[in-house]
Amino acid sequence: MEKTSRGRSRARQGSRDGIGSDFLVQGSILAAAGIIVRLIGMLYRIPLSNFIGDKGNGYYGAAYNIYSTLLIMSSYSLPVAVSKMVASRLALKQYRNTIRILKAALFYATVAGGICFCLMWFGADFFADKMLRMPYCTYALRALAPTVWIMAYLGVLRGYFQGHSTMTPTAFSQIVEQIVNAVVSLLAASTLFAVGLKSNLVYGVTEYSYAFGAVGATMGTGAGALSALVCFLILMIKRRPVIRRQIRNDRSGRMESYGTISSVMAMTILPILISSTIYNSGTVIDNVIFGQVMAGAGAQEEIVSQWGIYSGRYHLLFNIPVAIANALSSSLIPSLSMAVAEKNRRQAVSRIAMAIRFSMIIAIPAAVGMAVLAGPISQLLFPSLDNAMLISMLRWGSSAVVVFSLSTVTNGVLQGLGRMRAPILNASIAMVIHIVILYVMLGIFHMGIYGVLWANILFALLVCVFNAVSIARYARYRQEILRTFVIPAAASAVMGGAAWGSYRLCARFAGNLVSTMTAVIVAVAVYFILLLLMGGAKEQELKRMPGGTRILGLARKLHLLRR
Repeated sequence: MEKTSRGRSRARQGSRDGIGSDFLVQGSILAAAGIIVRLIGMLYRIPLSNFIGDKGNGYYGAAYNIYSTLLIMSSYSLPVAVSKMVASRLALKQYRNTIRILKAALFYATVAGGICFCLMWFGADFFADKMLRMPYCTYALRALAPTVWIMAYLGVLRGYFQGHSTMTPTAFSQIVEQIVNAVVSLLAASTLFAVGLKSNLVYGVTEYSYAFGAVGATMGTGAGALSALVCFLILMIKRRPVIRRQIRNDRSGRMESYGTISSVMAMTILPILISSTIYNSGTVIDNVIFGQVMAGAGAQEEIVSQWGIYSGRYHLLFNIPVAIANALSSSLIPSLSMAVAEKNRRQAVSRIAMAIRFSMIIAIPAAVGMAVLAGPISQLLFPSLDNAMLISMLRWGSSAVVVFSLSTVTNGVLQGLGRMRAPILNASIAMVIHIVILYVMLGIFHMGIYGVLWANILFALLVCVFNAVSIARYARYRQEILRTFVIPAAASAVMGGAAWGSYRLCARFAGNLVSTMTAVIVAVAVYFILLLLMGGAKEQELKRMPGGTRILGLARKLHLLRR
């Protein structure tokens, strides 16, 4: 009987481990979806950018920054908070409480989404005229207002499924959202741009075409969010029999009141909301400071166009590799919450190490590749635009990929450990330093948009350092350096040389498209061969990665793995 009891205990423990042990796979599903979403975004933003120009991108980017900040208040913290709360209840098999958490979160989404909608709709003139110094941005701001409310409900449902350690619904909905976004954005932007041209003739100005084109792009954002919400509503309807069965089988005996759940949710959401606001509102702060300083210096005409290059084209390329870090962070939080709830320190430390290492294995070579191939990539994607400033941004700002990826993952680690105040404090200190440095770079050294670029890199670097200290303190975690940073950096350095050499060689005989694609293929092959030869990835780690079994088989055939 005792052996049977032990066996059952081990089985239950194994089951719990299984729930969270595949967080890297789940994170990779989100990462793959994130990359697909970014690629779709890049593919449709290229003709969109070529069509509405840097001014149109400037209006769209400025409106989207305000939208993103209000989105943090209405929904950004909801997937993290809901997934964390649901995961901890599932670990204790409290199925009734997971449904109560869902209902309480939907109520919060209704209130917070409604408030943020009103702020964006009725405050559009203030944001555009007084803060951004872009009066024609008003139209895009109002067009985005309903999307804030839609995203609040979408955030709740995504968090609910992520709490069940399944990222597939979120990944699928993101792809659907982006496809609809792309189609509607292009159609609406082209239609409204033509309307704007007519308005220009009537009123004797040049800005209506760019402003209305930006409105078309924002309409795609709303249509995409609505389509993703419909997908989740269909999934919830299909899941109702499973939910009812779980509720019937709930033997936990503990029923939390809505007051208790709301209180816990508020205490969970508030730190995430504050830290996320500080961390993600930096772009809005930069936009405001940049606009105010440039306008004060008499460079009003440069505000929209330079900001359009920075927020429209630079961020479009920069965000693709960072999407992997965001996905790992989302999948890491519920799995870490389970490990913490079960007081399994070894498992928690293992997941922290894997998440950081995996993000660096991707981010470091991405940064090197972006710097080395900045010119070819820019000319390939934006052939009809002046790319001189974009190329310079990509070369000097490529390190942002590494520090933003690492800061995002470490934020997720601290939230998963239940240390919600640490990211707030760390981001607050970094943001204060960031603002001071930005004013110095813009007002004293007159660096223009490059001041924004460097100040952002400094901000993310400071967050990385502060978060590393906090993780070491709270998790008694000692960061491994060689395999996480040194080996990927060394392999990336050689990869960068191989990419540039192969591009230059191929460019003698072929066009930019063929040369760039050849360079990328050579870079990927050289990097992963060197990574394996230098011991940057072990057999057990490869097995846990999506497609890792095939990679492992190929590595064995080529004798690339170190013994």
